[in-house]
Amino acid sequence: MPEVDLGFPRSWVEFPNPDDPSEVFRCDLTWLTSRWTCIFGNGCPGIYATSPEAGCCTLGAHFADEEDHATVATFVDRLTPERWERHDDGTAHGWTERDEDGELKTRAVDGACIFHNSRDFPGGYGCALHGLALEEGREPLEAKPQVCWQLPLRRQFREVDPGDGEEYTEVTIGEYVRAGWGAGGHDLDWYCSSNTDAHVGAEPVYRSNRAELTALMGAAGYAELAHHCKAFEDAGHPVPHPASARPQHQRQP
Repeated sequence: MPEVDLGFPRSWVEFPNPDDPSEVFRCDLTWLTSRWTCIFGNGCPGIYATSPEAGCCTLGAHFADEEDHATVATFVDRLTPERWERHDDGTAHGWTERDEDGELKTRAVDGACIFHNSRDFPGGYGCALHGLALEEGREPLEAKPQVCWQLPLRRQFREVDPGDGEEYTEVTIGEYVRAGWGAGGHDLDWYCSSNTDAHVGAEPVYRSNRAELTALMGAAGYAELAHHCKAFEDAGHPVPHPASARPQHQRQP
């Protein structure tokens, strides 16, 4: 399971947010046109060797804010024992907890998020919230904590003064690399975003993660991004992601 070293060259594009002239998007074309795809349940060994079946759903998910928690709560209320393996535990003892810094997150139980269903659970393997959203004909991002559906995309904000005092907000859309997890990121036993085993997608990230990118950028922002990504591909993919840069015949189907 080879993981490429970070620090490789990347190609970026900047353009104004069509919906907000005070913002400029800065997007990583190298990452967004890569062939990364989530391989949960299809070869993912998990970020910790002690919880190989849980993928990256081992520590529980922190909430972005109160609105994020409230949104998830509306879906939790609709989960049934048939859909959620730990329904009785979550109902009796709660599905959230505070971390050592007092931040609210989903509970971790036996090495996995409380919403993680085991492989043999009749109601479906993986995230119970994800499964419920699909059952209701929704995008999974509507039901899950923001951090869950954003990974391994990463949105960051930075205030920029170009020199004339007219500040704008730079919104970076890029790859959530190991360092994004903080100091503990380098201790993960496995990580997907720069691992060749996960760069086997049928479509580039900007297309396979269209729903997530639209949620992060807005429909007009995504449309502009897709235009730049397509132009980058048409130019011969001049700065490819090294984890995706294998000849097509060497890729898995």
